[in-house]
Amino acid sequence: MTNTNGKIRVGLIGAGGIAGAHVKGYLENPDTTVLVAVADPVEANAQRRAEPAGAATYGSYLEMLRNAEIDAVDICLPHHLHKDAIVAAAQAGKHILCEKPLCLSPEEAAEVQAAVEANGVTLMCAHNQLFSPPVAKAVELIHEGLLGQVYEVRTTDSFFNDFNPESMGWRASAATSGGGELIDTGYHPTYLMLQLAGGEPVDVTAMLSTHRLKFMEGEDSAQVLVRFDNGVLGSLTTSWAYNPSANTERFSVVGEKGSLFSDGKNLSYRLRTGEQATLEFPSVNEFAAEIAHFARSILDGTRPLHTEKEGIEVLGIILAAYESASTRAYAPVRSASSVPVG
Repeated sequence: MTNTNGKIRVGLIGAGGIAGAHVKGYLENPDTTVLVAVADPVEANAQRRAEPAGAATYGSYLEMLRNAEIDAVDICLPHHLHKDAIVAAAQAGKHILCEKPLCLSPEEAAEVQAAVEANGVTLMCAHNQLFSPPVAKAVELIHEGLLGQVYEVRTTDSFFNDFNPESMGWRASAATSGGGELIDTGYHPTYLMLQLAGGEPVDVTAMLSTHRLKFMEGEDSAQVLVRFDNGVLGSLTTSWAYNPSANTERFSVVGEKGSLFSDGKNLSYRLRTGEQATLEFPSVNEFAAEIAHFARSILDGTRPLHTEKEGIEVLGIILAAYESASTRAYAPVRSASSVPVG
């Protein structure tokens, strides 16, 4: 289902901050995508995102789904609005690219999974950091057996966030954000850990803190440990309260033959044999690479890197972390299939 030029026609749902990065991504993929519509109840925001692409604007995504000639949607809404938009798009027969988090609860995840399966559409999670060249190369080397059996994965995504009560908006409320920093920025090191670990998450233990942004309802920092079904242990640190120390890696993986680690720009590995190397990469627009992958998945009928399956697993880790922090005990990662729909 593409237009006569063999391009994916996309409607953007939500014209807030992250939508700007997505619009640039479409403009960098003119051979496979065309942004034809933008839906947002704030007309000025819709116009601002639509103008660079010459796209039409709509006051609601339901109106866009009814009237725009599109093959897919790109959801860039506040967290609590994701599930309804996914279900509506799936029922309209549109493929879906959805910003993180996929949704906010096991019940919502079950609805998402059922809608995607019932309507035969492709859903891709917009996990942009997977398209960072050091990440992609690390995954390739792990799959090639460079490290042998993987034992441990560590990920970090922390920075000094200058949010204040006026600028934080819907993120300050747990009802609209789904929690705090962990389900927002913390989503990135969680899906990165999942990809590097190569297994399914089983259980979690976590500690949450609010060091600095005390005006928000949720945590501004989190430490999370995850056990995967293949024996890999994962640990992540994430925060809006502080920059990490200068020697903190963005991610690292340890296995039976050695280790690899990255500062987010380069990738280094050191093996027990003494072999070692540092690989350098040109910078890329991760959002453009993400959108290119989404388009090719639809055009070629191939599976995206992370579908609703991985999105639900990442959400499961985060919800288990919240449960663990509350109960001060290990918490199981619950799947959407364990929740009845309807």
